[in-house]
Amino acid sequence: MKPIAQLIVTAAVAAFSTSVIAAPAAAANEAPDVLVKRVSTDVIDAVKADKDIQAGNSRKIIDLVNTRILPYVDSDKMTAQAAGRFWRQATPEQQKQLSEEFRQLLIYTYSGALSQIKNETIEFKPFRADPADSEVEVKSQVNLTRGEPITLNYRLSKGAQGWKIFDLNVMGAWLVETYKSTFASEIGKGGVDGLIKKLHDRNQQLANKPLKAPQK
Repeated sequence: MKPIAQLIVTAAVAAFSTSVIAAPAAAANEAPDVLVKRVSTDVIDAVKADKDIQAGNSRKIIDLVNTRILPYVDSDKMTAQAAGRFWRQATPEQQKQLSEEFRQLLIYTYSGALSQIKNETIEFKPFRADPADSEVEVKSQVNLTRGEPITLNYRLSKGAQGWKIFDLNVMGAWLVETYKSTFASEIGKGGVDGLIKKLHDRNQQLANKPLKAPQK
């Protein structure tokens, strides 16, 4: 993925840097396309309005993720799908640790990109779904100030707390599928505990690495 594509993906959903918590009551009855539009616009507007975030202020960026995005992403489902059959073989404690480490990795991975948002805009495609559907796809494209638009689609599932994002497609590639091959490779080397350790070690490295300031 091109760097700018990753940056816009991050701004739109910071997709997958989260865990499931109780969503605001109003969001429980929100249509999936309306929810994605609102969260995307909210995050992008917040970044554009805050010079500290644009300068790479780690505390503010992570706070933005926690307060504006966390309630609307189902990272437990995302982690389970990325782990595939190995998720069912893991113990409840291993599942918990894996979800926590994966969530933290994605927070570190994508938070730095929030400071890169400039004048990009998101255009949403007509939403088509049956009222009885429990999983849907919301399609959009990111219009860049330079270059061709980037395809950006979201998968959401409906639960007791409303719709939540659990996967993201950038230019034809679903991110859960990308992580699935990485997870399988690491589990093949050292089991589920080996994957957990790999993620933990990476998180420790990223915790000591400052977020990059935006390029001029």
